[in-house]
Amino acid sequence: MALKINELCINCDVCEPACPNRAISMGPDIYLIDPALCTECVGHFDEPQCVMVCPVECIDPDPEHPETQAQLLDKLARLQAEGTAP
Repeated sequence: MALKINELCINCDVCEPACPNRAISMGPDIYLIDPALCTECVGHFDEPQCVMVCPVECIDPDPEHPETQAQLLDKLARLQAEGTAP
């Protein structure tokens, strides 16, 4: 399942550089996570890095984008093949 930043975001700027897939960017008011790029750090780390660094705990699972571990690994492989993810 992709992750989503909620309205508690304080725009502290620590999540964006922590994302290995460059799925996080600044939106009109708060940071946003692109579900097409978010793999919850599967294949990179044991835990989502944005969640680990967030000081206000404003990052939640996105119920609109449910994915299994296998689907997240497939997404990572596709992103790597496209050159979108390291």
